Amino acid sequence: MTALSPLAVPSGAEDRLAVLGEIERRVLWLTTAIIDHANRVRPNPTGLKVGGHQASSASMTTLMTALWFEHLRAGDRVSVKPHASPVLHAINYLLGELDERYLTTLREFGGLQSYPSRTKDPDPVDYSTGSVGIGATAPIWGALARRYVTTLGEQAGAGRQYSLVGDAELDEGAVWEAVVDPMVAELGEIVWIVDLNRQSLDRVVPDIGAPRLQGMFGAAGWQVLTVKYGRLLEELFGRPGGEALRRRLDEMTNPEYQRLLRCDPAQLRERLPDSPVLARLLSTLDDETVRAAIRDLGGHDLQAIGDAFARIDDTRPTVIFAYTVKGYGLASEGHPQNHSSLLTADQFAELASRLGVSVEAPWQRFGAGSAAGRACAATAERLRREPVPVGAVPVLPTDIGRTPSGRATTQAALGRALLDLTREAPEAARRVVTLCPDVSSSTNLGGWVNKVGVWSPDERRDWFDDDAETILHWRERPTGQHVELGIAEGNLAGALGEFGATWSRWGQPLLPIGVLYDPFVERALEPWSFGIYAGGQSILVGTPSGVSLAPEGGAHQSITTPSVGLEQPGCIAYEPAFAIDVEWTLLASLSRLGRPGGTSAYLRLSTRPVDQTLAAVPTDPAARELRRRQVVAGAYPLRRCEGNPAVTIAGMGAMVPEALAAAERLESSGIATDVVIVTSPGLLFDALQARAGHGPADTWVLEAAFPARRAAPLVTLLDGHPHTLAFLAGINQVRARHLGVTRFGQSGDLDSVYRYHGIDADSVVTAALDLI
Repeated sequence: MTALSPLAVPSGAEDRLAVLGEIERRVLWLTTAIIDHANRVRPNPTGLKVGGHQASSASMTTLMTALWFEHLRAGDRVSVKPHASPVLHAINYLLGELDERYLTTLREFGGLQSYPSRTKDPDPVDYSTGSVGIGATAPIWGALARRYVTTLGEQAGAGRQYSLVGDAELDEGAVWEAVVDPMVAELGEIVWIVDLNRQSLDRVVPDIGAPRLQGMFGAAGWQVLTVKYGRLLEELFGRPGGEALRRRLDEMTNPEYQRLLRCDPAQLRERLPDSPVLARLLSTLDDETVRAAIRDLGGHDLQAIGDAFARIDDTRPTVIFAYTVKGYGLASEGHPQNHSSLLTADQFAELASRLGVSVEAPWQRFGAGSAAGRACAATAERLRREPVPVGAVPVLPTDIGRTPSGRATTQAALGRALLDLTREAPEAARRVVTLCPDVSSSTNLGGWVNKVGVWSPDERRDWFDDDAETILHWRERPTGQHVELGIAEGNLAGALGEFGATWSRWGQPLLPIGVLYDPFVERALEPWSFGIYAGGQSILVGTPSGVSLAPEGGAHQSITTPSVGLEQPGCIAYEPAFAIDVEWTLLASLSRLGRPGGTSAYLRLSTRPVDQTLAAVPTDPAARELRRRQVVAGAYPLRRCEGNPAVTIAGMGAMVPEALAAAERLESSGIATDVVIVTSPGLLFDALQARAGHGPADTWVLEAAFPARRAAPLVTLLDGHPHTLAFLAGINQVRARHLGVTRFGQSGDLDSVYRYHGIDADSVVTAALDLI
């Protein structure tokens, strides 16, 4: 690495910069060695590529050294760009937060993860990253969640929320959905540092995009700071011909600049000048200064970075554009294909020699008595955090005790259950927070919103509070429990993950419920899944769902979401058939949140009105409790014929009326029929796997819903893709037909749409007759 130029710095700062520079070089070495060992030293009998990102890490070493060893405080949190994870581990190692034995385990089973992980890495990681754009925005939602916790009267600390972002990451739409959300402009603790190395994975980014990006952040109300050039260039700009040098560098395309990084001094003297005055300036400089000047960017100048941090305005979000060189200090510096390249053995040895370390003993920390050692110890003490005790979630009821009657939808039952919870368990209900992407009224949350209010850091006047025709009252106040986001499902899911992580970040559990249209669940699935991976526990409600949205047409009819819920790790999916099923599954899902070993949930609800007497809820308390347990466990028998059945119909969600109607017709023809209601395919599949010895799960529900003594040919039915329930035939190894939706829907009345997809009662009867 090129040494810092001995130019004038503020009085008293030279020693400090020298120590920081020594630490920076050791961080670069450890980072590079961690990746080198994983790829070239550790045995790899399968020959499978291990990978790592030496160049992407090298562009971040100066920025992260300056942040951690001078500016970070214990209350701050940092989201580190995915490909800089080795830098984070190197820093944690120097701070005593990572045992030396892990330095040889990058991307090894049980070792350091490919990308920073809160739940899997052995050292401190504030935010899991890896899915581009999601890790960058996570601190925004973390800041929002922390502010919400404080309005409950709880302590959640204070501090900045940093995101270290690669410039190519700004191509992700999820980034801009978050940046422009109106609430974000009020979050002064947010600081983004953009690693502007002007390269993506495959190429040099062709256009100079920084001014456009800076304008976009500025228009969203962010403070925009730029650290473009280092002290050497700034000093040269003040000499005769310096303005010509600045103009040349400012106007140069990214690819041309990157090419100059690969040139020797003679080539630079030939390629760089575009005017006599610039040529004369270069003629006054020695070769080493010419070479150092072309790569003297602000993102590698510790003083320039520190000055930028000092200018942060904590009253609004801040973004710092730090110009860097990808691969800074490595032999691959600036090469357009250096993203995943590795130093050769010779290059690695040359780096060790240049940095004054040993290839044979690569994991050396600084001596305790050295200036760098003392700086590491002081930093470790400054950043030390006490363990966070996890608070207990207030007790939740399992059954509120109502038995719904009349006609109702499962979507409406959600709002009803939440309102009932405020009366039956007010302490637990106070921990509930609902989030919506501008669909509160159309998902039947209006009553809940009217009851608990809309969350806002400050009290805001409801200008329609005296309008008699206003049904949904938008009362914004710090005690509100509903958070309304813009029409961006990615924002909803990202916020949901962070609201679901407050139990582990600050010891204050929340019970977050995100509600969105089910057709858009898959749009939100990636950030929500990543939130679960990072330890966030929440409930995602998709409503309305299925082709039961008949008049809405094919674009708003969800087909694959039932199986998505089944397949999502860390999640229990429910599709309740009746209002009482919604209540029971919601309460069970809430009881699993906000604790070590907790589990998220996905509820798929419908706007189809259903006669609630069809649920035949037992009146005997013990029988009612047995039904509740079966509903929560995944399935329950709704109708048992006399004797052994000739056929069993397993229905789910909105299709239960068709299942019952078909059973009545079959019975009238002398065909004995059982009807089983499935509430959670995922739990049933887990039980089936556990019965075969694959994984832990309760298996009693299989015998309760599908007893072997009543095994019969099976018809499965749901408003979604039929493969979701196809595994049920394997419980008792019976012949089966699987009815569901396999193609885009049509607009129309309910009967016509059901007939079109072959999920009406006629189709169920026909399938049953075919089987028997």
